[in-house]
Amino acid sequence: MTSGRQYKVGVLGATGTVGQRFIALLAEHPFFVIHALGASQRSAGKPYNKAVNWKQTQPIPSAVREMVVQECKPEHFQECAVVFSGLDADVAGNIEQSFRLAELAVFSNAKNYRRDPQVPLIVPLVNTSHYSMIPQQRSLHQPPLKKGFIVTNANCSTTAVVVPLAALERAFGPIESCIITTMQAISGAGYPGVPSLDILDNIVPHISGEEEKIEWETLKILGGLAQGDDGLKEFDMHTKQPLRISASCNRVPVVEGHTECVSVRFARRPPPSPQQVREALQAYTSEAYTIGCPSAPRHTVFVHEEPDRPQPRLDRDYQSGAGVCVGRVRQCRVLDIKFVVLANNVAIGAATSSIINAEYAVLKGIIGAQA
Repeated sequence: MTSGRQYKVGVLGATGTVGQRFIALLAEHPFFVIHALGASQRSAGKPYNKAVNWKQTQPIPSAVREMVVQECKPEHFQECAVVFSGLDADVAGNIEQSFRLAELAVFSNAKNYRRDPQVPLIVPLVNTSHYSMIPQQRSLHQPPLKKGFIVTNANCSTTAVVVPLAALERAFGPIESCIITTMQAISGAGYPGVPSLDILDNIVPHISGEEEKIEWETLKILGGLAQGDDGLKEFDMHTKQPLRISASCNRVPVVEGHTECVSVRFARRPPPSPQQVREALQAYTSEAYTIGCPSAPRHTVFVHEEPDRPQPRLDRDYQSGAGVCVGRVRQCRVLDIKFVVLANNVAIGAATSSIINAEYAVLKGIIGAQA
């Protein structure tokens, strides 16, 4: 545990939608204390309440209302043990790299480094073992880094599905095939998001790049670590037991909460029964919760027995949106098992994942104590 220590943290992209969510979640955190806020040159130099168009349901936390926004430069964040990045992808890459080179620990919600072969792509309810890649990430820099690193969390729609898939692979062994159809909330497109005339009374059956993200990111997250021919660690992309994934992504007129219909085929024959699957999902517990990460949910997967659940409006805020909800577990006549999963895309699908990732790094000593 942290033994009462507090850790100064910074937020990049603090005026944006994800940045605001970081601030709302961190305002009452037991050991993270917001120390610095970063945004564009347009916002830099202003008090936070004058720089932001606040869109959260609670007021701006008093601790940051008058905090002066800085440019996203490492020199303004040197006292921070953790830097959370809610930056847009078009600017995140170079900024996050500069923070890593300045020996800062960066936990990013952006997509820029998810495919980097040295950067862990971590859903904290699933693959915290991938933190073991960080020493190699540091060592490959010239000169080698002592403290700096980047960890990314996954795309929001990927996060929803990998949690139950991880639970099922832990209980029953490898999954061979997976078909996913998403119904994704408009908040996943950021603010101001999808134009009202496009989404009201409508479904948009295309989200640019989303299907490729699910199909690729799932393999990196559920795969293990192997030793390459050059002696370095590498992500094995689930190649020991190839996993085929087909995703179809749709934008629907829901504000928050991604719902996904999932069908899976197991390598083992005969496959588990629907009841065995329900029991395995209910029994699944993340290491993040086990070691005491304060934001990790008690129920990693909540399994609904009702035939019409989960539903976004009713279930997205259960456990503050930090877990996932599964329902309608039943036999699939084409594959083996099918079910519905719901995840809060602006909580565990975004800022909450980064915060749990940082909590884990602190509790495991990957991030050292501050004086």
